[in-house]
Amino acid sequence: MIKPNGFVVRPLPSELLHVVRRTRRDAADRPVEATRADGGEPLRCCLRDAAPGEELLLFGYVPPVADGPYREIGPVFAHAAACPGPEPTDAYPAAWRGREQILRTYDRQGRIHGGRRHDGGDPEPVIAELLADPAVRQLHSRNVVYGCFMFAVERAEE
Repeated sequence: MIKPNGFVVRPLPSELLHVVRRTRRDAADRPVEATRADGGEPLRCCLRDAAPGEELLLFGYVPPVADGPYREIGPVFAHAAACPGPEPTDAYPAAWRGREQILRTYDRQGRIHGGRRHDGGDPEPVIAELLADPAVRQLHSRNVVYGCFMFAVERAEE
């Protein structure tokens, strides 16, 4: 979804989700775990928290960075069945406003370039400031407690 503030928020790619749902295998070729939501699980397919009882998949995902020592596999939740993805919005995912996050930046070589902890209350100025550094290729929003990847952010022109 393209943002008027100059960046694009990228949830998990729909093509990747289609493959995971069809093959039931993750990025490390391990079986995915099917589970029923307790409620509150962050869904990386539609950028909101799961409601109790929703059918989910838990699987290993490789966030989009260049191949190298900072590339990792981490756990993510997504709907077990196809969903429409995030609702169109012109801002940070509305359902996650106010959620404390780590905004971690990466350069073109896939190395961590910096970042910031933020309270989620007004993330657009922080994101814009971090993306203003010409060495930054992309930014990842990450869960503060677990360190899990939430979504990627890139400049709109990339």
